Amino acid sequence: MRRLLAPVLIVVLLSLAGCMWIDSYFLPPPEDTAQELYEAGVAAMDEKDYGDAQDYFSKLKDRFPFSPYSLKGELALGDAYFLDEDYVHALDAYKEFEALHPSNENIPYVLYQIANTDVSMFRTIDRRQENVKEGLEYLYRLVETYPKSQYAEAAKEMILKSRRILAEHEVFVADFFWRTEQYGPAWHRYQYVVENFSDIPDLRDYAMKRAEYSYFEYQKTLSEEERERIQGSWKLWLKQWL
Repeated sequence: MRRLLAPVLIVVLLSLAGCMWIDSYFLPPPEDTAQELYEAGVAAMDEKDYGDAQDYFSKLKDRFPFSPYSLKGELALGDAYFLDEDYVHALDAYKEFEALHPSNENIPYVLYQIANTDVSMFRTIDRRQENVKEGLEYLYRLVETYPKSQYAEAAKEMILKSRRILAEHEVFVADFFWRTEQYGPAWHRYQYVVENFSDIPDLRDYAMKRAEYSYFEYQKTLSEEERERIQGSWKLWLKQWL
């Protein structure tokens, strides 16, 4: 009996091994669970492997859209892009999170991060500052809607930083007009800085003085009639801001 059973067992074992080999070769490996994908993403973030983290969180979002881990993964995906300095995709991820989960407890953080990403895209004063302007809108929303949030104070500091960037851009443009002897546009730009950035006193005072210079140079290019027409409004404006 033992002699008969031994070959049968060998055949059975070989068959099972063959089936396992065929299954492992032809069948796809089992998919990770939502928890496994999230934890793998977090581990990649800890190792600063932001590209891998983006891959894990993206898979989590696509494969398990209704999992509680997916909600955390959506926010973490924005962070992975931000830390990787991929600001365009970070903005998309944060804005999508806000749109899909407007009442989530993490919205103050999301608003702050949208603004932080916008401001991080700033490069030089001479370019248009549309991202900084958008960032300011989110910062104002954060401070007004969530004044007791832990991010509100940081938002106020970033507001000052952002407004200085905008003021410096306006001064840069006004200085360009001055250097190229376009005194009328220079005068109006300096006036704009004085009127809109009184919270940045050094730039306001500089713009005030340059506005005076620009005005007097601009007058030289005008006819007597044009000079008389603007003189009254200029004196009234100067009295208001002195």
